[in-house]
Amino acid sequence: MFRSGEDVVRERRMGQPNPYNPDEIVFRTWGHPLDILSLHSVFIASSSSAMIPDENRSQVHTAKSLYATDPSIDVQVGDRIRRGTEPPYYVISRPEVDTNPFTGWCPVVEIPLSMIEG
Repeated sequence: MFRSGEDVVRERRMGQPNPYNPDEIVFRTWGHPLDILSLHSVFIASSSSAMIPDENRSQVHTAKSLYATDPSIDVQVGDRIRRGTEPPYYVISRPEVDTNPFTGWCPVVEIPLSMIEG
């Protein structure tokens, strides 16, 4: 655990069978009840922020990473990470668990996050 880590919330949309194809799972919108999990003593680090100009509007893309010491942390692509009252960050790729090939030691799990504003 990070001694000076912070607590965040992981939000996940709930899946349900597709009424037209019961073998397929479709996800509800973010407005429906969510699967919520508190993550304790994690660390969110800044990565980059870039302006994305467009003819109609300007957007800002912010990339960050969530770091945790538990390699079995329950976070998946498509989840949202919420820190206090800030806008949520979206998990954009699979969590990476780097393991030392000589000792088997796993220092931290990195989970790439993204937020687009505008």
